[in-house]
Amino acid sequence: MQKHQARIYAICRRIAGNDADALDATQEALIAIVKGLDRFDRRAAFTTWSYRIATNACLDELRRRSRRPQPGLPDHDEADDKALGRRPPLDPGDAVAARIDIDDALAQLPEEFKAPVVLRDLAGLDYAEIAEVLDLAPGTVRSRIARGRGRLADIMAGNLSPPDERQST
Repeated sequence: MQKHQARIYAICRRIAGNDADALDATQEALIAIVKGLDRFDRRAAFTTWSYRIATNACLDELRRRSRRPQPGLPDHDEADDKALGRRPPLDPGDAVAARIDIDDALAQLPEEFKAPVVLRDLAGLDYAEIAEVLDLAPGTVRSRIARGRGRLADIMAGNLSPPDERQST
């Protein structure tokens, strides 16, 4: 399990959007994997099977999070900046800042797009493996990845509304 823990955490971190929920989801996933080893039938690769469990654990954690009250109010300036779509200036060469940008953008993606994009671009699964992990048709996976990547690009470019809601100029 130590061999797979870092990768499972990385998937959970990107889907959950924060360390605390990712750690909870990772722990739940690792427990579920160990408990379910006798049900692993080798029809899929172990990584594919474990990523499915991790993704489901993370999505369950997101559902639990949505039912929890959010303590406190965000910092006023940060809330104003987010509401107006403003971002602090970043050094283009700063890899940490780029990761924060990607994490922020992923947090704004709808769940249906986030998991396929993370599994493809972070975990390196192919479309068939993602289809198996998410129990979707391969065509649906391709569509969600394309739409998710498009939304990510829009979010990172500062276009916060979906393309169908934008006014054309």
